[in-house]
Amino acid sequence: MSAAISEHDLFAALDASGFAFTRRAWVDAGPARVYDLVSDVSAIGRWSPDATDVTFDQGAGPRAGAWFSGRNHRDGRQWTTRSQVVRADPGDAFAFVVGGAEDGIVQWSWTFHPQGRGTLVEQSWQLLRLDPVLGTTRGDLDALRDHMANSVEATLISLAQWIAEE
Repeated sequence: MSAAISEHDLFAALDASGFAFTRRAWVDAGPARVYDLVSDVSAIGRWSPDATDVTFDQGAGPRAGAWFSGRNHRDGRQWTTRSQVVRADPGDAFAFVVGGAEDGIVQWSWTFHPQGRGTLVEQSWQLLRLDPVLGTTRGDLDALRDHMANSVEATLISLAQWIAEE
């Protein structure tokens, strides 16, 4: 690699589509119940190790086009995000884009599949576009993706445990 290639050039050459994952967990509740829990974004702090104080805007709720805010924390830093619901199909799927549908940077999605007496829950994370706020090198973005995958695994385990103990 030439010393004349700047870190910015490396960032510009990255492809956002490679920064994605899906994790799955079985929970002991039907798809409609799990959808209701997940689409109530104010409840995410019960299960997520990274998100707290999540609330829909006044008068908004779990429907496509609705906006909400949430506080996130990682590595001693804290910040607030604005997200927009892009899919709200009760019992089937719930998805939102951090930054909004028009110009967002990350999409989070959940799908719910009946399995036996419970539900197979899939949670996915997809980087939609590169933004320096997420990191400027391949290493930064790999670390972010890996952290988010660990966070999703913890969230799904906590959700399943919370449902089992409810």
